Amino acid sequence: MKVRIEEELCISCGLCSQICPDAFAPREDDGIAVVIANERELDSLPCAEEAAESCPTEAIIIE
Repeated sequence: MKVRIEEELCISCGLCSQICPDAFAPREDDGIAVVIANERELDSLPCAEEAAESCPTEAIIIE
C-alpha cells in the first residue's frame, strides 16, 4: 500500500502516530506527520488505514 501525507493539511495533532506508531511519526522540527514504514510494512499494518480514516483533516492519503 502507498501512503502519503498532504503536509499542507496536517495540523500536527499526532493522532495518526498514536493510532499507528509503526507507520507514522511526527517530524522533529515542526510536528508534521511523516510516513516511517515502507510499502511492504504498510501492507501488514491495518492500523494505517484506521489512522487515515481518523485524521481530522484527511491529510493521510492511501493509494
